[in-house]
Amino acid sequence: MAGSVTIEPGVEPFDTAQEEEAVGFRNGSLVAVPIPTSDPTLGSGLTLVAGYLFTLDEGSKPSGIGVAALRTSNGSEAYGLAANFAFNNNRWQIETLFADANINYDLFTTLGELPVRQNGRIIRAELSYGISPDFSIGFATRYLDTSISPGGSGFQIPPPFDQFLNMEIISPALVVEWDRRDDTIYPTQGFNLKAQVSHSYTLEGLTGDYSKGFVNYSHYFNPITNGVIAVRASTCAASDDTPFFDQCSLGATDAFRGFPVTQFLNLRSASLQVEYRHRFTDRFGAVAFAGAGQSGDSFSNLSAGGTHSAAGLGVRYRVSKKFPVDLSVDWARNNDSEDQLYIYVGQRF
Repeated sequence: MAGSVTIEPGVEPFDTAQEEEAVGFRNGSLVAVPIPTSDPTLGSGLTLVAGYLFTLDEGSKPSGIGVAALRTSNGSEAYGLAANFAFNNNRWQIETLFADANINYDLFTTLGELPVRQNGRIIRAELSYGISPDFSIGFATRYLDTSISPGGSGFQIPPPFDQFLNMEIISPALVVEWDRRDDTIYPTQGFNLKAQVSHSYTLEGLTGDYSKGFVNYSHYFNPITNGVIAVRASTCAASDDTPFFDQCSLGATDAFRGFPVTQFLNLRSASLQVEYRHRFTDRFGAVAFAGAGQSGDSFSNLSAGGTHSAAGLGVRYRVSKKFPVDLSVDWARNNDSEDQLYIYVGQRF
């Protein structure tokens, strides 16, 4: 939490950059900010971000080129490069990412929780075209080269997880989004529907090709002044040969709070979340949230593993004077009476 005191000075250049209305790459501004992070999978840590923000034309949202580095309390570390461009009145959007990561986490198996270390390099690129101001369709490709090893001595990774220890994968995907929100950072009304379907080709590894798809639908209501109700319904499906780290789970594609993302890995998942957000002042706000979800090997068998639920409270501190960007701190308690802490920037969904 000590890192949070550096957020306010760090985002001052961001405010300055956004207040400048000049268009063109040369008229952009440099931004640097430290971001505290925490979640039950990776622990607590700090992300250092530096970027260059600019606007390519007056009708498009800001574009940016940035670098980031992450380190957490459980020894996980990563760095990444990203470049996102929006132009022609947001008609065209390009998103690119490169990341190299060494991640430590617990794998939930029939033998208990086993610590593992996953190393990997990922390259992702997406090109989307706006058919209308609200509806876009895009094509994305992800390349992943990853290896997994035991995080401690004295054990081997058990089946069926041991067949995914060294893999090289390329995953083309179709992405569709229908966005009627009144704001993309802090929406108060409208809805967002996003769906992605991918088919992954195994270039190296013991398993075959596999497919995966997910749908997230978020709706926002503004029943009272300074109050917002946000609802998200999510579902996910993956084929039989999907590696465990690419399977559906609570928290992986739906932003569910309350459990590590590796706890309920399976071929199907579905969840529903509700959150109430309230602004007390220009700077401070709070949220209350609850959610429930299921995972299983088929949609007809989702309830066999039980319903997993969590609820909690959170505080929000607005770090930008011009844009509604919040530093978020959430506490969640799940139905197993376990407490989880989350620290991140922005809203959960």
